[in-house]
Amino acid sequence: MIRIGRRFGITDVKAWAPGEEAAAEGLTLVLRTDTIIEDRIVPALFKRAPTVLHRGTQAVPGPVVAACVDGEHLSRAGALVEGTAKEAVPADWVSLTADAHELSYNEFLRKRAVPFVLNIDVTPVHEIEQRMFGASYKGATDFVTKWLWPRPALRATRWCAARGISPNQVTALSAIFVLMAMWMFWIGQFGLGLVFAWAMTFLDTVDGKLARVTVTSSKWGNVFDHGIDMVHPPFWYWAWWNALGMMNREAGPLEGILGLDASFAVIVAGYVAGRLLEGAFIALFKFEMHVWKPFDFWFRAVTARRNPNLAILLVAVIAGVPAEGFVAVALWTIAGLIVHGVRLIQAVVARSRGAAVESFLSEPAPAAA
Repeated sequence: MIRIGRRFGITDVKAWAPGEEAAAEGLTLVLRTDTIIEDRIVPALFKRAPTVLHRGTQAVPGPVVAACVDGEHLSRAGALVEGTAKEAVPADWVSLTADAHELSYNEFLRKRAVPFVLNIDVTPVHEIEQRMFGASYKGATDFVTKWLWPRPALRATRWCAARGISPNQVTALSAIFVLMAMWMFWIGQFGLGLVFAWAMTFLDTVDGKLARVTVTSSKWGNVFDHGIDMVHPPFWYWAWWNALGMMNREAGPLEGILGLDASFAVIVAGYVAGRLLEGAFIALFKFEMHVWKPFDFWFRAVTARRNPNLAILLVAVIAGVPAEGFVAVALWTIAGLIVHGVRLIQAVVARSRGAAVESFLSEPAPAAA
């Protein structure tokens, strides 16, 4: 919790000492030491102070485990958090529970999920780990990251955290794998190159989760990680194209549709154009295209980004047709650009007609049947 506090500018952390509360200035966050809360709850507590957080639900709030108040109300807040208050929470204070609608949408991770508020004395350690790890996972992402990596990534994250391995060290190793994959692709060792490439994508999942779970993310780490993610894919495609051009082989049927040179141009230009389309959507509507409607959310799982493209290339290498896989990636890139272009136009038209263009994840969750 100290690391979480520092992330939000809380630097003065000390044990609760009744009698000294009158000296407090500004807003103070009071927390139970037997409770761990998800970091995105903290801004909500400060936003509408005086605020209290209950460990239960809106239907059954349960005990107060945190409060954010000014010095005037600190004594009462401390008693409420300690469980020694003789009076209930004042009617003019804001009461929050983890399942409150305002806490359900995680814009940064592009998902709707109830944040955790856990009692560490009664919640098993493995469950705490799983909840923290799950909370660090993005909602709108590719199918490999969403469905194949979670379990092994949890084990790898736990292993790294236990040994004090930093997220930046994991990112540095992934950068080495980027170069190894590129070299293997360049010399035509596609299978071995894919081994390094998939290892890199796995570590790309682990470093971000490790940073969020251990609350050790930094601006440099974010730039380091995302910089590698943004830059390396075109170089992999360049290396793959180079190796195919050096091979003495017969052209496959897909090359009759789109040759290798044209495919390389389409893949690289399409990669840049796709990023520009997504950036334009964010600039116009202030949220990512992938979370506009459920269709966009699920299309993100297969859109022509690195991991889905690697899956296409893997199937092609197993089938012994790496050139066909390369052309298939180009064709899928074209399809993805068409979809994203159409969705951007549809959003602009919808706004011009007076409709609100908002993420479906920011809407209230449907009531249970």
